[in-house]
Amino acid sequence: MNAELFEALELLQKTKGIPVDYMLEKVEAALISAYKKEEGSTAVRVAINREKRDLKVYSQRTVVEEVTDPRCEISLEDAKSISRRYTLGSVVEKEVKTKNFGRISAQIAKQVIVQGIREAEKSNIIRDYEKKREEVISAVVVKRDDNTGDVVVDTGTSNALLPKNEQIPGEDLYVGDRVKVFVSEVRREGEKGPIVTISRTHPGLLKRLFETQIPEIEDGVVIVKGIAREAGSRTKIAVLSRDEDVDPVGACIGNRGMRIADIVEELHGEKIDVIEYSENAEAYIASALSPAKVKIVEFDGERSAKVIVDGDQLSLAIGKEGQNVRLAAKLTGYKIDIKGPRT
Repeated sequence: MNAELFEALELLQKTKGIPVDYMLEKVEAALISAYKKEEGSTAVRVAINREKRDLKVYSQRTVVEEVTDPRCEISLEDAKSISRRYTLGSVVEKEVKTKNFGRISAQIAKQVIVQGIREAEKSNIIRDYEKKREEVISAVVVKRDDNTGDVVVDTGTSNALLPKNEQIPGEDLYVGDRVKVFVSEVRREGEKGPIVTISRTHPGLLKRLFETQIPEIEDGVVIVKGIAREAGSRTKIAVLSRDEDVDPVGACIGNRGMRIADIVEELHGEKIDVIEYSENAEAYIASALSPAKVKIVEFDGERSAKVIVDGDQLSLAIGKEGQNVRLAAKLTGYKIDIKGPRT
């Protein structure tokens, strides 16, 4: 049985990544719990030898002058009858055959081991997800709730919930669909496992997509300086080039828009404005209001700007329901007031 136990633990390590030493600690705890249930005492020692694939359980009794608890104490006279080497304070051990444990004791031992496996699996999942925190991972939809629109996806590590409010508006996901999701948060306190927050609306998803799709960003030649996103509708992303010979906007858009087209497709047709970042606030605000053409940027406060545009650019600068100016303000960090030409 000992050999079979060690073989099972080694298989567990190979298939689930749970270390043998970790599980041996759980086995030891399980045997102690079973012994306590059986004998009503924790005076027990579990001896484990991995090299010899051997495991033994020993009851322990301390040699005393007067026995008050025979479960964990033995008189000097009785100890001397076993071996004359025993003295007061010595510990007398006797091997306990685990096969003699009762059914309830065996169930307790099993529960401890099963719990140990669950805890180890949970730790492995947390560790794997923590490596993927703030990264984009590929997932497959495995379940959909037609009432709420929430979907469950297989990330390759475990199943995770992608709530409807973390999905791109207007996007319908069905079982079998492959999607990219952003791991925004990993928390350990879930009763049934780690709580993993994944999203398709988080700005980090778009940033990571640009980093993986645009070689100049991946190489560090072009840097993403800011993102303002209204998922499913429109995003503004500011980029800066470290090389004066590299056009950051052109690098992101690509020849005939081929590079950005793949990102737009992944984001369910979301419009993306790529603008050039500038340390000059006036130039940055003007670029952020693209595609509108700006005539004048005036500052009337520490983080407040008045922008003058021609009449035919006014609605374009403001955007539908104020979206263009709202995103520009979020991107630049300035409160922006759009005005038509002065009369």
